[in-house]
Amino acid sequence: MKIVVTGALGHIGSKLIRVLPEQFSNVEITMVDNLLVQRYCSLFNLPSTAKYRFIEDDILKMDLEALFKGASAVVHLAAITNAASSFDHPELVEKVNYEATTMVGKACAKLNVPLIYLSTTSVYGTAEKVVDENCRPDELKPQSPYADSKLRGEQYLTMLGKEQGLRFVTCRFGTIFGTSIGMRFHTAVNKFCWQAVLGEPITVWTTAYDQKRPYLDLDDGVNAICMIIKNELYDREIYNVLSANLTVRDIVETIKTSIPNVTVKFVDTKIMNQLSYEVSIAKFAKKGFVAKGNPTNGIRETIKLLKGSQSLST
Repeated sequence: MKIVVTGALGHIGSKLIRVLPEQFSNVEITMVDNLLVQRYCSLFNLPSTAKYRFIEDDILKMDLEALFKGASAVVHLAAITNAASSFDHPELVEKVNYEATTMVGKACAKLNVPLIYLSTTSVYGTAEKVVDENCRPDELKPQSPYADSKLRGEQYLTMLGKEQGLRFVTCRFGTIFGTSIGMRFHTAVNKFCWQAVLGEPITVWTTAYDQKRPYLDLDDGVNAICMIIKNELYDREIYNVLSANLTVRDIVETIKTSIPNVTVKFVDTKIMNQLSYEVSIAKFAKKGFVAKGNPTNGIRETIKLLKGSQSLST
């Protein structure tokens, strides 16, 4: 079995490439990453139970048909994922997140190679208390160039599925928490943990403290990808993937159990969604997925890692 992972050295990818050999015997893993953020450490100490091939390149410039030929699946993780900073570089986000996805989709369709596309629950924007994959079009209100590019990527792949027979599945991941060798600290939970360990105030968007949002344990996310590959779940559907719906207050209170003297500083942001909603995982659960991630454990693990490896103290 050959699996191609784009964006393989990132927060999700660096964990996925280590779990795949545990789930699939004799797997060949082709890892593609442009090393834009220089996460060389993601390549350290890879398991000896798989055959790895690393390609440092830009998927916008590669011969994707040659890259994907013979693959059992392509996992498309390559993306610019910082929603807040995506306002500063909308053209780059368009190229990396949307244009690259169209190219990946076209190559997979031509070769009849199945594709797993990672989108985001940030595409939602609704006044309803609970939202699912069958929501009305007016409940899809991405509020950043990042989320907008992901939604249009979904729509393009849906078109390719109808017109060219692309086999794919779209996963709308909640905000990731949990540790990996390639992790970054711009998303909510990880950023809060970093600030708390440094003794800095946790910076929270003014409108966000009591808004409920979906969060995803990294292990749950990786297990979801493996489940899709095992079951060949390329049904051209969209699935929400998350571990829990939480408020920022919930997260801060959990951090306080490890670092009691945490303070909160409210800040403004270009993303000012004043709506609160929960995202349903019922559709994916019917396919057999069980979320096992515990936000409390994930937060404590992240804090412990930061304190230990960085010798940081509050």
